[in-house]
This record gives sequence, C-alpha cells and structure tokens, in this order.
Amino acid sequence: MEFSAEQIAGILNGEILGNTEVKVTALSKIEEGTEGTLSFLSNPKYEEYIYSTGASICIVNKSFIPSKELPKTLTLVQVDDAYACFAKLLDFYNQMRLKPAKIEQPSFVADSAKTGAGLYLGAFAYISDGAIIGENVKIYPNVYIGDNVTIGDNSIVYPGANIYADCKIGKNCIIHSGVIIGADGFGFAPDTNGEYQKIPQIGNVILEDFVEVGSNSTIDRATLGSTIIRRGVKIDNLCQIAHNVEIGKNTAMAAQVGIAGSAKIGERVMIGGQAGIAGHLHIADETKIVAQSGIPNTIKRADTLMGSPAIPLDDFKKSYVGFRKLPFILNKIQEFDKKLKELVKNQKD
Repeated sequence: MEFSAEQIAGILNGEILGNTEVKVTALSKIEEGTEGTLSFLSNPKYEEYIYSTGASICIVNKSFIPSKELPKTLTLVQVDDAYACFAKLLDFYNQMRLKPAKIEQPSFVADSAKTGAGLYLGAFAYISDGAIIGENVKIYPNVYIGDNVTIGDNSIVYPGANIYADCKIGKNCIIHSGVIIGADGFGFAPDTNGEYQKIPQIGNVILEDFVEVGSNSTIDRATLGSTIIRRGVKIDNLCQIAHNVEIGKNTAMAAQVGIAGSAKIGERVMIGGQAGIAGHLHIADETKIVAQSGIPNTIKRADTLMGSPAIPLDDFKKSYVGFRKLPFILNKIQEFDKKLKELVKNQKD
C-alpha cells in the first residue's frame, strides 16, 4: 500500500512542511526510519532521532519547533496530536490489511446457522448449528464456532480460536489466536471417597461490545448464568478468567493475570502482569493492581495495591525499605546478643 504526504495530511487534517508528493509504503519507529517509511514524534525524549531519521514522512505536533536542521529528505505532517493521529493511521492501515468478504474452502457452515453480509470465513473454519454471525465479521482459518454462538457486527476471530456453545460475542470485538471462550469452569466436588466428581458447567460467556482478548487467554463458562466481560475490556495474552467472573467496563489487564471463580472486578480497573485475584471477592472501580500482586480479599475503595497479599503502594514501599534492612538488623542483633553474653559471663566471673 502506498500513500503520499498529501493523502496522509488529508486523512489526518494536517499541514505539510516539505514535499507533498513524497510517498511511503511502510511504517517505522523514528529511530529506525528508512526511505519510504512513515514515522511520528510525540515524546520529546525521542526528538534527537528526528534530526537523523531516514524516514520520508514524520507526523509531528503543530507545537514542534526544530532546534537544528532536519534531513532534507524528510517531510513533516503537522497535526494537533501526533500520537493519536499515528494511532488513527495504524488502525486505518490495519483495516486495509483485513481479509475481504469471502468464504474459503474447505470450511463448514451448518444449515441452521445464519451469517451476515460481508463475512470472511477462512479455510477449515467451522460454524455450528444455530450460530448467528453478524455483518462484516472476519473468521480466520481453523476457528471453531459452537452451537448457538452469536458474534456481533465487525468482530474479528483470528486463527485457531475456539468459542464454545451458547457464548455471545458483541460488536467490534477482537479474539486473537488460541483464545478459548466458554470451556468448562473448574468445578469439582469430592465425594465420600475423596475422589473429585465433576460439576456440570451449563452457563455461558458473554463478551459485550469492543472487547479484545489476547492470544491464548481463556475465559471459562459459568456453572450457572454467565461469565460476563463488559464493554471495552482489554485482556492481554495468557490470562485466565474463571467461571462466573464479572469484569466491569473499560478494565484492562496485562499478561498472565489469573482471576478465580465468581470474582467481581469493577470498572476502569488496571491489573498488572501475573497478578492473582482470589475468588468470590469484589474489586472497587478504578483500583490499580501492580504486577505480581496477590489479592486475597475484597477491595472496597479505589487504591493502588502491591505485594502478596497486596497492600497500598505507599505502605508497600515503606515495608520494602525495612525488608531490605533486615540483614543489617539481624547482624546488629547478633552483635548485641554476643556482647550481652560476654557481659553476663564477666559478671559471673
């Protein structure tokens, strides 16, 4: 795909400084820019690279004033917000890369399934009985869509994802490769012999609109009712969300987060990588959980938490200062103990 500076300025409502006809065919970081690529500058700490970049076009803020001479081969597109505009271009570029409407063979669509206009269905994909697929949905190769699953308009399901029976996916969702939605929750009960008996998991999973689920993450179906991921939630790779969990709107979690069954996560919560959240608790709206923290109890008020068990961040920092001094403190105690024994011995003598 090829774009000129004039076309890019038109898309972004920007102003051009330089050659309006220069063309780019790829995107690059500003420090790695080469001829024919488009880059951007928004963070001042990267400004030094704009004076040596090989990129042909760079998107900059209108407030940017060069402190020295720019490369003669570089054309600037000035905009109100360089970062937001570059993100807009990335999305535009990504949309152009998506597969056009087509049903590849071999693939299977059950007679009772309903599919909307503009469907792309990759080879070896399988759509089961009663499934309802919205308009402009992209389902890539080797995807399994179970019985009675619904997928809303403009959603994307990447290769190798599996969506089990009765689950509901909203509009404009993105399901990345290897994701499993609707597998059985981890429900077992020991019998009189101490052997675990499986508890049937007959609920489903609901993803509301604009949810994104990262590669190889798993979201378990509810025992009864629904595991619910609310609108705008963003889930990174390798996350585990157990049965009957509910995650509030616009919450985001980094990779390897684990949430145990029936936990209720509030809105706009931020969860760092490898954090663990125990079951049957509530996390208040706008709570921030630092990476590798463990949450064993309900959080009633928004705070930034760290540690395992997690405590408020400022308290953790103070505790950590004391923890780092423990070897020194122990040495001092041993010295005092030795001197005390010597004093006692001298008094006896």
